[in-house]
Amino acid sequence: MPELPEVETVKRGIAPHLLKRCFQKVTVRDHRLRWPVDPNLADHLLGHEILSVERRAKYVLVRLVTGYLVIHLGMSGRLYFVTADMPVAKHDHLDWQLSDGQILRYTDPRRFGAVIWIAGDDVSAHKLFVSLGPEPLQEEFDAAYLFKRSRKRKVPIKSFLMNAHVVVGVGNIYANEALFMAGISPTREAGSISLARYTRLVSEIKQVLEKAIAQGGTTLKDFVGGDGKPGYFKQELQVYGRGGKACNSCERVLHEIRMSQRTTVFCKSCQR
Repeated sequence: MPELPEVETVKRGIAPHLLKRCFQKVTVRDHRLRWPVDPNLADHLLGHEILSVERRAKYVLVRLVTGYLVIHLGMSGRLYFVTADMPVAKHDHLDWQLSDGQILRYTDPRRFGAVIWIAGDDVSAHKLFVSLGPEPLQEEFDAAYLFKRSRKRKVPIKSFLMNAHVVVGVGNIYANEALFMAGISPTREAGSISLARYTRLVSEIKQVLEKAIAQGGTTLKDFVGGDGKPGYFKQELQVYGRGGKACNSCERVLHEIRMSQRTTVFCKSCQR
């Protein structure tokens, strides 16, 4: 599933092609995504200038004066530009044609993604966003915040970090990586971690996310950004996908387990 760096990469890739343009035509070939696509989607979009392209958590937000087109990529969704003569494939569910002739296409083989219309000038009160935690790259996400939220919490720290009510966008790949860099075992109870260790962890979370964004995200299978290019952060991964291999720090074998049905890789020697 695309995580925060991948969604940010997609947002940055498509934004220059959308800003200050209008939607001229909307084609919905299959309404059956995670939630049914609004049958009146075209009525909401046509003729309105695109004011901004933003990201909140793992959602891409295309802002118009009348509201927001909200897109979630789910497990296998892609957003990319095609020309008018590009053949339509089996899983190409939506097209948005722009006033300059470009077509933004959404394809999603598993149909776990979503395309939603939210009217008005503020999405923060919508049920999808109202209870979300802070963005991990913003100043409000700091050690003091994480320490306070974690008190008396017995949940493993990795699960705690992946809780979108605590902080958004720290998905499985980057939780593995940040915990390794901070020297914290993913199985350790969140409430048992000191403020000092949270200070280092927050710093590593921010660094690993910023590095991943700079390299276009992580392509493990078929992820590509809005410009059609894969993400190159895979070459930087220290633990994720490396279970059974030698730790880059101590050369002992990396341990792999399943936590909440997610692959978790860590070093028993370096992480405590």
